[in-house]
Amino acid sequence: MSQKLATLQAALESVLGDQIKRLDLVKGELTLTVSAANYHAICQTLRDHAELRFEQLIDLCGMDYSQYKDGAESIYADGPRFAVVIHLLSLSKNWRLRLRVFALDDDFPIVASVNDIWNAANWFEREAFDLYGIVFDGHVDLRRILTDYGFIGHPFRKDFPTTGYVEMRYDPDQKRVIYQPVTIEPREITPRIIREDNYGGLH
Repeated sequence: MSQKLATLQAALESVLGDQIKRLDLVKGELTLTVSAANYHAICQTLRDHAELRFEQLIDLCGMDYSQYKDGAESIYADGPRFAVVIHLLSLSKNWRLRLRVFALDDDFPIVASVNDIWNAANWFEREAFDLYGIVFDGHVDLRRILTDYGFIGHPFRKDFPTTGYVEMRYDPDQKRVIYQPVTIEPREITPRIIREDNYGGLH
């Protein structure tokens, strides 16, 4: 671990104390895991505390850990299914942090919005809502951003079918776009292998 990361780790442990659920060094970057109950307050502290000063949110995404349950060695095997991961940058301190929070309810995943702390979170949270169905409590305009408004389901969930649930087409009689059940039948395609004994003129 570099001196800069060691300094950041010490600052996080000093400022956040027992609010830290996990603090791991992953791919040369610290990953801080916190509880959903403390998430918003911790984000405020990460931005405002003089020893941390994470002024900028670079990225925010949803995660679906459901298939991690298949791997016995995974640390996520028995945990909640959905998480939100954000990447933060301190311009004044010149360091980065990965922050993760798990939504406690797999059926209705919800975490606090941090749009009031970093306004860059606005569209990122809408994207995580659209693709994973994670609800951001307190977001002022939480609606789909990538799929259309009549879309059913959340396409980045591991159990979402590749064909989707509905398809849309233009109906010339009604003169509008309509939605209907998917007409594609799922099938397994086995590639055909062609072998030639003298392929390329070799014998």
